[in-house]
Amino acid sequence: MADIVKRLQGFASSHGGATAVVEYLGQKGARVVLVGADGAWGDQVVAGGVEAATAACAEAEVTVKDEWDRDLVTGIKTGPPEWKYMGGKH
Repeated sequence: MADIVKRLQGFASSHGGATAVVEYLGQKGARVVLVGADGAWGDQVVAGGVEAATAACAEAEVTVKDEWDRDLVTGIKTGPPEWKYMGGKH
């Protein structure tokens, strides 16, 4: 779990802080979606489930929201690489 905490801390540090939403993935665990203060975003899968993912965020001092809200969604910055990927050209 220490490596996951380091990754979360690294993202937050590189992007002026971060907010996370933890999504349940079933048997695979949970997905931590991070949104940086600068609008960058990334994710991390945690095999231990929602509780483990939430604990990793707490240890990394990353704020966790219960759900996606308007402010968080509109804070995400996307560019040509994301639009190309979403358009199926990857």
